[in-house]
Amino acid sequence: MVIGLPPELETLVQSQVENGNYESAIDVLFAGMNLLVQQQEAVGDEVSQAKLRQEVLIGWEASQRGEVVDGPTAMNQILEDLRSRYAAGQPIVC
Repeated sequence: MVIGLPPELETLVQSQVENGNYESAIDVLFAGMNLLVQQQEAVGDEVSQAKLRQEVLIGWEASQRGEVVDGPTAMNQILEDLRSRYAAGQPIVC
């Protein structure tokens, strides 16, 4: 595969090699791709953390309204719901 770079990027790559920062042009490109992957992973982590914070806030607000139950009660409710669905012939999706 041959990749054509715009002249300004080609100059940047060549200067990185000439300055001794990298041994070859491909090393410069690999470093750039690694940074891109890290950036995308960081953005993904930020989105995941934002979703988690939102879910925690939803749970906190529900608890403030008295809409939560303890673990054993929740498990009993889940099991009863599954039994009812099974008895009614509804599919049980996990």
